[in-house]
Amino acid sequence: MKDVGLVLEGGGMRGLYTTGVLDYFMEQELYLPYVIGVSAGACHATSYLSRQIGRSRKANLDYLHDPRYLSWRNYIKTKEMFGMDFVFQEIPMNLVPFDFEVFSKRTEKLVVGTTDCTTGEPVYFDQHDQDMLTIVRASSSLPFVSPMVSYQGKVLLDGGISDPIPIRKAEKDGFDKNVVILTRNQGYQKKKSNMLWFAKRFYRQYPGLVKALENRYRLYNETLTYIEEQETKGNVFVIRPQVPLVVGRMEKNKDKLDALYKQGYKEAADQYDQLKEWLHC
Repeated sequence: MKDVGLVLEGGGMRGLYTTGVLDYFMEQELYLPYVIGVSAGACHATSYLSRQIGRSRKANLDYLHDPRYLSWRNYIKTKEMFGMDFVFQEIPMNLVPFDFEVFSKRTEKLVVGTTDCTTGEPVYFDQHDQDMLTIVRASSSLPFVSPMVSYQGKVLLDGGISDPIPIRKAEKDGFDKNVVILTRNQGYQKKKSNMLWFAKRFYRQYPGLVKALENRYRLYNETLTYIEEQETKGNVFVIRPQVPLVVGRMEKNKDKLDALYKQGYKEAADQYDQLKEWLHC
């Protein structure tokens, strides 16, 4: 498995599906040597690499109705739907502690994708000594509802804008075989955004970002086609929801989200024998 990567799509609260898959992987002690994720995928990758089964589920579900987590109150007060200080400081530091020690001793490489708001191009971070919480926060900062994050001289937003499923980056880094966890069912195609007129006004100082937002649906659909081609060739093993989701990016229905977590866990278990065979072929 030394040459197999793990690629994690984002998707906001749809990432509870990914959490279920990764918790099952951890129970089987399956840790792939290279992990790359964007947005929610990057968030859940950190709990996976700190070996904390159930942590991402707890962090997402237990505080779902806390107004500091996700609320219009947040947006009115700070222009962010998700309370980013609460999510990336209070939760990992105090409420659902993140195991920084185990994470720092991991042997696996973690790459987090972000979007450079000036150029609209992806920027990836992978050094062990960087501020991972800030990087993941930048990758998870959704357009329109989250402030930009300044880091290392760049202004950053959601990694899913410029590289929604970063399989080509994994390949560029030397991993020609990849397990890909998606948060959309087979056959899903992203539609062109009807918010482009707003993006041009909201981000008028960032034409590179506007261009990336405009091209996002096309890039996403092209990437899906590429993944399916690689799957046919045997280079990719895809785990994705088997039925269309009833969960939105900013879903607040706890029952739906818990069901999505359980769906990810079960579907990972159902496919695990096939995955083991694929990993060793």
